[in-house]
Amino acid sequence: MSKNLGTLEETILLLVAVMVDAAYGYSVSEEYFNHFGQRISISAVHTVLNRLERKGFIRSEMGGATNIRGGRRKRIFRITNLGLTTLENIQRNRMKLWDMMPKLNSNI
Repeated sequence: MSKNLGTLEETILLLVAVMVDAAYGYSVSEEYFNHFGQRISISAVHTVLNRLERKGFIRSEMGGATNIRGGRRKRIFRITNLGLTTLENIQRNRMKLWDMMPKLNSNI
């Protein structure tokens, strides 16, 4: 399986990284909306989370059951060292490109 990340994969991986101990399908979907103002379906989030886990960028474990969820447990996702290193590399490479970009005249 490819270790490359698509844009949505990168975005969701970043959300998992900042949502320490609170990243599960619904919460990631809500955070996506809070940051970008666009809805993303929970099934799309789960598809990406599962793909990221298969690639080794995140890991998951089952949280405790709650009465609010009718006794069902949530699958909580956390970033792995590989995921964190990958995000750092992406950021570093993008910053190199941003630093190379000429300053544009805002009067154009």
